[in-house]
Amino acid sequence: MIPWVHLDTARVPGGGELKLMRRGAEFSIMAGAITLMNSRMSGSEIALAELACDRGRGRKDCRMLIGGYGMGFTLRAALSGLRADARIVVAELVPAVIAWARGPMAELTAGCLDDPRVSVHEGDVGEAIASARSRFDAILLDVDNGPDGLSRDANAGLYGRTGLKAARAALKPGGLLAVWSAAPDAEFKRRLGHTGFAVEEVQARAHKGRGGRSVIWIATNTAGGLTSPTPPAHSRHSATRPPRARRG
Repeated sequence: MIPWVHLDTARVPGGGELKLMRRGAEFSIMAGAITLMNSRMSGSEIALAELACDRGRGRKDCRMLIGGYGMGFTLRAALSGLRADARIVVAELVPAVIAWARGPMAELTAGCLDDPRVSVHEGDVGEAIASARSRFDAILLDVDNGPDGLSRDANAGLYGRTGLKAARAALKPGGLLAVWSAAPDAEFKRRLGHTGFAVEEVQARAHKGRGGRSVIWIATNTAGGLTSPTPPAHSRHSATRPPRARRG
């Protein structure tokens, strides 16, 4: 078996470290002994973007915020699903993750960061949300294992009522907040509804229909009387991710 090679270590703002590992053509980003993401496990990141693009298909000048670059799977899927006039902001807390994407993982990145539709916000996605007002058509969050699976205490604010109100304020009427979770969370789903979102819960299975189930919430900002669109017939996606911690 090909051994893992430690390529680099990066400090996480606020504390902690990330390690970039490589085994042949496979990459892994780890926090201590915990695998945060792996280049062979990309299904749910892709599903997150595809679901949002499906719901917003045909929107002109679509503006999207992606919380966490990861290994770029969500970004690449979004670029494939959006029009040429779309604009995507990627909020990444750890600057080294972007450096890795342009360096050791450049082949995996496939130039997505150089797409003219993309800009990078090196900082907390919560800050990017709080500073926006009716700016985005979609906000995609995949920075934790879910509302109860936090990798940083600071991320709790994203999932509480204050954070959800900020996300709703950052969205245009009818805009979408898409949130990935390792498991269902009835309280979080209710919180979305109480904050003014119409909520659709989609179960995402493991790669090619196998493995455990994860959850993606598609929450529509009902401001202006708009409600959640009818899901397309192909709204069920296969998603690959074992439960794991996430970075902020």
